[in-house]
Amino acid sequence: MHGAFTAAWCWEEHYLPFFAKAGFDTRALSLSGHGGSRGRDRIDSLSIQDYVDDVHEVVEQMPVPPILVGHSMGGFVVQKYLEHYTSPAVVLMCSVPPQGLMSTAVNLLFSRPNLLTDLNRIMGSNGGGLGSLRDAMFAQPISMDDMKRIFRHAQPESHRALWDMTLFNLPQPSRMANTPLLVMGTALDQLVPPSSVEMTARTYNTEAEILPGMGHGLMLERDWRLGAERILAWLVENGLKPKQVNSKRSKVAAQ
Repeated sequence: MHGAFTAAWCWEEHYLPFFAKAGFDTRALSLSGHGGSRGRDRIDSLSIQDYVDDVHEVVEQMPVPPILVGHSMGGFVVQKYLEHYTSPAVVLMCSVPPQGLMSTAVNLLFSRPNLLTDLNRIMGSNGGGLGSLRDAMFAQPISMDDMKRIFRHAQPESHRALWDMTLFNLPQPSRMANTPLLVMGTALDQLVPPSSVEMTARTYNTEAEILPGMGHGLMLERDWRLGAERILAWLVENGLKPKQVNSKRSKVAAQ
């Protein structure tokens, strides 16, 4: 699941083909109001529960229960999903912690006080520059052409969903299904810093894995393979790699 302000497109360039080549039937979902999904005209009315319902709807159409990978807001949605449903394994990448967005907002208030304001202006099409978007998402060099392409795909996020993640619909770990869980973050993430990733890991009684030299948008960073290869290795460690790799049978799909 993708994070706020994005859609399934963020997985298409690297992660979908990488895991399809490894033998997985690989799909990416655009949550309601995002990308080409329904609800673009009412995005501000959409809640985190609406996003959980999206995931459940897609999972129900699959022949076998999928491994769930959630980035940022998508990781938060996955945590809420596990309150009601199960999954063979879950990967949380730079995920909003179960304690919500408040700690992140306070951290940014002191470290980068203008960053959230700039991002809101950019995503709301009210001005702002690509520099703030680049600083928020990336720690490694990225070309201006790539930044313009990412900016074209970026979009506003539901204010209701943001409030849900801040205060009104936080995950309840005691209600979640027990499942193998990889909690991954990056050393230079300004939006969900390593301290927040470690807080998530402690909540679920596991160890955080912090990748060096990358920012929040790790699936689009120059060294994106670090994250993808670690996830693949973790899946193998947990006996979740396909028994037979057949790229002709693997699917790459984004919705």
